[in-house]
Amino acid sequence: MLAATDIAFMDLALDLAREALTAGEFPVGCVIASRNSLVAEGRRRHSRDQANELDHAEILALRELLTNTPDIARDGLTVYSTMEPCLMCHSTLLLNGVRRIIYAYEDVMGGATSLDLSPLAPLYREMRVEVISHVRRGESLGLFREFFTNPANGYWQGSLLAEYTLAQK
Repeated sequence: MLAATDIAFMDLALDLAREALTAGEFPVGCVIASRNSLVAEGRRRHSRDQANELDHAEILALRELLTNTPDIARDGLTVYSTMEPCLMCHSTLLLNGVRRIIYAYEDVMGGATSLDLSPLAPLYREMRVEVISHVRRGESLGLFREFFTNPANGYWQGSLLAEYTLAQK
C-alpha cells in the first residue's frame, strides 16, 4: 500500500532523474528511505560515451548508504527508482536487505523485479519482497522519451527499451 511519503520519495527520485537527463545521462534516479527518512540517493552516471554498467542509480545510492550509515537497520529500507531495477541492481538490493522496492517505469528489456525467487537457492528463495510498480510512471516515461528522442544520446538507442518507450502514448 502506498503512503503520501512514498509519492514524495518518488518525486525526489524523479528530480535526480531530471538531473541525470540534464547532464546527458540515462534518466534514472533512486532514493533509499528508512522508516520515512531519506538516507541515500543516486542517479545514473557514466552512460555517455564509453558507458559502464556499474554506475546504476540504485548501486550508487546503495554505496552512499553503506558508506555513510553502515550500521543502519536494513529491515526498514525502501528503494524508490524511476526505472525498474535490472537483475544486477535487484539482486544487489536484495543481498543488502532491501525488501521493499517501488519503481516508476517498467524496464521491458532488463527489469528483474518479477523474477520468481522460489526455484533459486535458499538464500533467495526465502526472501519476501514487496514490489510496487508504476508510481509516477507518466513522469518517468516522459524523461525516457525525451532521452531517446535526442540524437545526442547514444545509450541504448535502437534497443527494445527505446522502441517500447517511443511507442508508448
